[in-house]
Amino acid sequence: MQPSLDRGILPAGGAGTIRSGMAEDQAPELQAAPGRDVFISYASHDKAVAESVCKALERAGVVCWIAPRDVIPGESFAGAIVHAIDATKVIVLVLSEHSADSQHVLREVERASSRRHPVIAFRIDLAPMPADLEYFLNTSQWLDASAMGTARAMPKLVDAVKIALTQPPTVARANPVAPSIAKASRGRGLIFLVASAMIIATAAFVAANKVWVPSYRAATNQPAATPAVAISDKSIAVLPLANESGDPSQQYFSDGLSESLITALTQFPGLRVIGRTSAFQFRDSKEDAHSIGLKLGVARLLEGSVQRSGKTVRVRAALIDTADGSTQWSDRFDRPYKDLFALQDAITRAVAEALRAKLMPGEQVTAQTERPPGGNLEAYNSLLQGRFYIARDTEADYRKAIGFYTQATELDPRYALAWSALSRGWSRLGGGFLEGAAAQQAYAKARESADRALTLAPELAAAHIARGVLLRNADFDWRGAEQEFRRALALAPNDAESKVSFGGQLATFGKLGPAIELTRQALAIEPLRADWYNWLATFLSALNRLDEAEQAIRRAIELEPAAFYNYQQLVLIEALRGNAAAALAAAQQEPDEAWRTIPLALARQIGGDRTAADAAVQLLITKGADGAAYQIAQVYALRSDAKETFAWLNRAWSNRDPGISSLLYDPLILRFRNDPRFAAFCRKIGLPVPGGAPRG
Repeated sequence: MQPSLDRGILPAGGAGTIRSGMAEDQAPELQAAPGRDVFISYASHDKAVAESVCKALERAGVVCWIAPRDVIPGESFAGAIVHAIDATKVIVLVLSEHSADSQHVLREVERASSRRHPVIAFRIDLAPMPADLEYFLNTSQWLDASAMGTARAMPKLVDAVKIALTQPPTVARANPVAPSIAKASRGRGLIFLVASAMIIATAAFVAANKVWVPSYRAATNQPAATPAVAISDKSIAVLPLANESGDPSQQYFSDGLSESLITALTQFPGLRVIGRTSAFQFRDSKEDAHSIGLKLGVARLLEGSVQRSGKTVRVRAALIDTADGSTQWSDRFDRPYKDLFALQDAITRAVAEALRAKLMPGEQVTAQTERPPGGNLEAYNSLLQGRFYIARDTEADYRKAIGFYTQATELDPRYALAWSALSRGWSRLGGGFLEGAAAQQAYAKARESADRALTLAPELAAAHIARGVLLRNADFDWRGAEQEFRRALALAPNDAESKVSFGGQLATFGKLGPAIELTRQALAIEPLRADWYNWLATFLSALNRLDEAEQAIRRAIELEPAAFYNYQQLVLIEALRGNAAAALAAAQQEPDEAWRTIPLALARQIGGDRTAADAAVQLLITKGADGAAYQIAQVYALRSDAKETFAWLNRAWSNRDPGISSLLYDPLILRFRNDPRFAAFCRKIGLPVPGGAPRG
């Protein structure tokens, strides 16, 4: 069974053929200079800024290479550049309108990319970039000095370089011309936890800063760069409010209040708000505000505590500047529990005022409220408890969540958000843990709940996502799902779940460029979502951007090393490269012993041992003929066996395997795109017949 997209930057280490003047066979045969820490790339017009960067880094103990200072007299200038880039660990690019127009800078960045050196772009203006430079910089960490000025941004650059230097070097690898493969994992898929927001009409944020998706390396043993978002002043993360009630069972309440603040702040146009999954990873963290701010890519943190005692709720909150750890605002709020919604409004207004934001005309979006229409606090409390359990991602917890969501709908039958959550709960349970009649019963309950939600609140994005998930995973109604996800994104354009769900559906139609862009945008909001990095790797692999895909999946592995669906994607990338040893090593690291059969079967097909390859296929068929029909089709595609590939695809369709949704971004299956059986199969399942390669 292939996963559904119900769980759910640029890539790093860009591949790159050297296009002009910098090819290895054209470089002078010179002895490489002793290695430095950092190579500084810049256009001649930006020499003063580049020299300031060099001085700041060297004052911090970082050894730099900068031309013309470090070119040895008599040495070829081009040769010196080539060898300096090869020998350094990190590239710092002074990015401006001048460097964007410089072919010398382009070749330097391209060389660094081919050597898989991390590139940190220090942007000093907002000039547009040509596509060829953007292609290589889309893997990079970006630091925006255009708004705050180079002097203020310089300490952040020094910190970013030091962090990058702590990472182990990656080995340069050619990117062979090889087809890619679609993601394989069982039917749990991307989890779209949709949080509807409280709208506060007294404040909104001006979208004054351009947002891009860079990458960031945390000070841990990571093999790949960690994507994050350029640190704009208008960015914030709400850390989980500490539960100071003295009762661990009240954690759901403090978490729920934290999430309510997140969803309220997302309604302000121009404000980038980190999502729950990423922000909540810093629960009880000992890291300082500066470190957390770097990892999440935000300028401010909202932190504090909740104490619920009897009929009273006390909240302490503080707004922290991540640049220096200073407190910009703090306050204490005491309210009766019956005034909980007024308390949420008061905190949100206070934060907005502290950020000195003003309403931007024309930027308002449809209000996405999470409150019961009748103001029933117990119904809201049940919704929060359901969210607490659904996030734990087990069958038993899904059933508990369904119970609480049901309770919320009983307490307030007009509570559309609770009906939406109930629909998602049944869909997850049916798609992830049930089969046959039991799964269909779960989907029937999901359908009833989604219909009820949309009847009550047709402008609720969560309701449209709930129906879209059902149409895609249960009905295989591709166009219907697309319409629902598109509507959800229109209603909640700042919602990460809406972006990922619509992007995933576009990928189903082979529209990989928009799918990648929407996934990146979602990761800008939720930079620590491992499952979304997995899907990013999947889409990048489909375009044969294997180095970028590898970095995305390694980030997913670093975030969730025990997740069964991550190592398999790495196996697929290595299989496409033809690296049998690396594919087998990755397959053997698959943490789920039962699931390991699939990546092992794929890895065995590219080695020289045909006996082992045949045995692996037969073992997979024995164990997974019903639940893994799509993966068996992939294995036969890797073996170039068209007859068996189409036989197993038809079986997967008969089983209604969600893996079918990846058909048009699965390069293994697309090997047979010119086979008449492929066009016939696309028409049979209702997908468009592709022409040519997948679209990036």
